[in-house]
Amino acid sequence: MHVLINILAASAVALTSTGAALAEPIQVKVFVGSMFEIGENTGDRAGEYQHWYERYWQDAEASEVPGAFAPVHCNDDGVCGSVLGMGKVNASASMQAILLNPDYDFSNAYYLITGVAGTPPSKGTIGDVVWGSWLIDYDLGHRWAPEEGEPGAPVFMPRKGYEDYRVHQLNPDLVAWGVHLSSDVDLKDSEEAQTYRMRYPDEAAQAAPSVKVGTHMTGDTFFHGPGLSAEAQYMADLYGADDYLVTEMEDNAIAQVIKRLHGTDRIAAIRGSVNFDQGNPDETTLQHLDPAPGETAGGFAETVENIALVGAPLVDHIVSEWETWKDGVPEAPAQD
Repeated sequence: MHVLINILAASAVALTSTGAALAEPIQVKVFVGSMFEIGENTGDRAGEYQHWYERYWQDAEASEVPGAFAPVHCNDDGVCGSVLGMGKVNASASMQAILLNPDYDFSNAYYLITGVAGTPPSKGTIGDVVWGSWLIDYDLGHRWAPEEGEPGAPVFMPRKGYEDYRVHQLNPDLVAWGVHLSSDVDLKDSEEAQTYRMRYPDEAAQAAPSVKVGTHMTGDTFFHGPGLSAEAQYMADLYGADDYLVTEMEDNAIAQVIKRLHGTDRIAAIRGSVNFDQGNPDETTLQHLDPAPGETAGGFAETVENIALVGAPLVDHIVSEWETWKDGVPEAPAQD
């Protein structure tokens, strides 16, 4: 009997010392996923992750997760985050590795997908932050050269078989909470961005930054120009989604990974616009893609700060009101 007890005790010590197999996993309340950081997580030029890191994880220990692009950080309040990597495959692979890691319990978690994006000048401007109501994959269909179809007709057709994962409508109540909690945020702007906006005749392009709601279009290809922008809107209309407001490279793919394990009711996505998805009337698409020195949009630093300013109130509210939120999204607040 004593031998058996000693064996069990030794096994417990071994398990604990070789990977904390007996330790309780971290109960994740909110996971914030960004796509890239420019340098360090703090103290230099900020990319998508730095403002989140400085707000929540300055004192957190970085935890390596096999298969993930970058370490995961968690604070004592159950707010975790990581840089997932750019592009659909990169980001979704990281998200799956983190979700399946036994060190974390995502059974009641909420997700905030964040990053920069482009916007059509007819609907948005530099510095905007857009809550995603729909996430659409720009691909997963048939596409052909314009000269090979009917003049002026769309050059995209959905392919059967992708219905379950080419479009995700996010929880309207969660979107409403995000908008409500960020309605009083004072967004940052810059003189460079203000000057750049005036190159575009559109009223939306010339406006000051604001918080918006609309469709996020996910594509690995950095599509550009008025023709492909119109095609993105055509796809949003085709799928019965809200207007296309931002182009990005990861959101729909990340949502699909989360959906397979935990559903989509607790996913929110915000994107800050750092460029227009097409040139102004005085430049070609290629000129806009390869601007001369000093001809870029400006406003990047302000936009990545805006993203965190807009998203953090939702994160903080969920954590502070956890007993209300842990079992599901509460009824949307009344609109002002």
